[in-house]
Amino acid sequence: MVNSTPCEVTQLLRAWNDGDELAFEQLVPVVQAELHRLAQNYIGRERPGHLLQTTALVNEAWLRLIDWQNVSWQNRAHFYGAAASIMRRILVDEARNRQRQKRGGGALQVSLTNAAGVSGEKTTDLVALDDALQSLAEIDSRKSKIVELRFFGGLTVEETAEVLKLSARQVARDWNLAQAWLFRELNGGRHAS
Repeated sequence: MVNSTPCEVTQLLRAWNDGDELAFEQLVPVVQAELHRLAQNYIGRERPGHLLQTTALVNEAWLRLIDWQNVSWQNRAHFYGAAASIMRRILVDEARNRQRQKRGGGALQVSLTNAAGVSGEKTTDLVALDDALQSLAEIDSRKSKIVELRFFGGLTVEETAEVLKLSARQVARDWNLAQAWLFRELNGGRHAS
């Protein structure tokens, strides 16, 4: 694992922006461990036996990040936020694909008697969270982005504030409101008792 400061990562990202291929080669090992940690967090939330492995998720995210054109990375938090968003998108797309396949595409047939014992799996949770986040984005895109950066990206309140150019106090307040809204949305408007 390569240790580096946030400033060093930001400098490498900016040099990469400016077309410095050597900076990209130096950047990869520096951020690889953090991307792997993000991917492990995502995969850890998935059902056991999930087909997409941590390394595959990191590699797919890298391919998509490298393919981005005209991106001006502000700092490491901006980069990790984008990586988290991409990983979320990959996993949600894969979860939706799995659900489509379960609706007839080679799905295991279960009798109604046995269906009561079948769980909804974490795939459904991820899709439901993504749907709720999309609904939140329609109402308040800033709160939705804060959830994405904090929950999926693992960024701190301060890092999230830096990416979104907000105060840490505003991020903390919006984070709390967004969590409450999502909790209510994911529980069908029912209040916790």
